[in-house]
Amino acid sequence: MLIDNHGRPISYLRLAVTDRCNLRCFYCMPEEGISFLPKPHLLTFEEMLRMVRIMADMGISKVRITGGEPFVRRELMSFLRELVAIPGIEKVNITTNGVLTEPLIPELKSLGINSINLSLDTLDRERFKEMTRRDELPAVLSTLDALLANDIETKINAVVMAGKNDIDILPLVGLTKDLPVSVRFIEEMPFNGSGLNEAAFMSYHKIIEIVKEKHPSLSKLKDEAHSTSYNYGIDNHKGNVGVIAAFSRTFCGTCNRIRVTPTGTFKSCLYDDGVLNIR
Repeated sequence: MLIDNHGRPISYLRLAVTDRCNLRCFYCMPEEGISFLPKPHLLTFEEMLRMVRIMADMGISKVRITGGEPFVRRELMSFLRELVAIPGIEKVNITTNGVLTEPLIPELKSLGINSINLSLDTLDRERFKEMTRRDELPAVLSTLDALLANDIETKINAVVMAGKNDIDILPLVGLTKDLPVSVRFIEEMPFNGSGLNEAAFMSYHKIIEIVKEKHPSLSKLKDEAHSTSYNYGIDNHKGNVGVIAAFSRTFCGTCNRIRVTPTGTFKSCLYDDGVLNIR
């Protein structure tokens, strides 16, 4: 078993398979994009599979595939077919923006993908276009429909910023009325190189205040072990609501994760610069 310096057992690997993305979300990267890494700098899928096999022998049982946007990397489905077959790996989850995902959902279901985290900051098409600099909301919503039609556990992740999409908090919560989804609001993290925008920062306390004002029956649910979100239920809603204090970092005490970047940098924390290069 992997045990970190704080005595926390590590059983969860977040594996970024690419740094590329087909959206340009303003809080994530500048409008002109970034200089993406040449393919030879990335871990090959063969290297990733070898790494996961070794980690599975050391107690890693859950893998989340992230990016960038994972589905922009060619042959990802072939990689997933081998990944889910590794002995000891009990759960494989994926985080995606949903733009390219819909046609792949039946096979993802057949592979036993446990859940999908769908990044979706707004239900308004013009605001989506403004925030992501791409007009792709219809494709994302079609992916959401297909995930639910195939009974794949779905969590919607929305980064919330005052003056940008705080108006979307309640419409997104409204999805949980009739849909069995978890809508999770995330504090903004300053990863776009410009630092934290204090004027736009929405703390998890403020987000909950907004939801509770509209839905007084909002009540705390019991969080799963190692949960990064505070989770809440609303009377007569099929889904639930969560808030991830990504900037406040209130979930560190129960963290069971390690991270590996597309180039093979091993990170013991989302906020560190990397401990070593696995390659």
